[in-house]
Amino acid sequence: MLIGSAVGLLAGVAFTAVLHGRMRPDLVVALVFGIPSVIGLLTILLSGRRWVTMAGAFLLALAPGWFAVLVALRVASGG
Repeated sequence: MLIGSAVGLLAGVAFTAVLHGRMRPDLVVALVFGIPSVIGLLTILLSGRRWVTMAGAFLLALAPGWFAVLVALRVASGG
């Protein structure tokens, strides 16, 4: 899960560097938390093997790291 959080941080930085468009903050938070969380939870719940459970935990851990980047960027921009 630590690696998933680190990858989430890197993904957040990469996506903010690539995407410069204006989006609604509530939509961004829903996408950042919703997509990795739902996919990760479903993967964990429906897994039959250990490595699939590990992949689900990795996907579930992406959301907090990605959200931390969004919060840091928002604070740094004065918003």
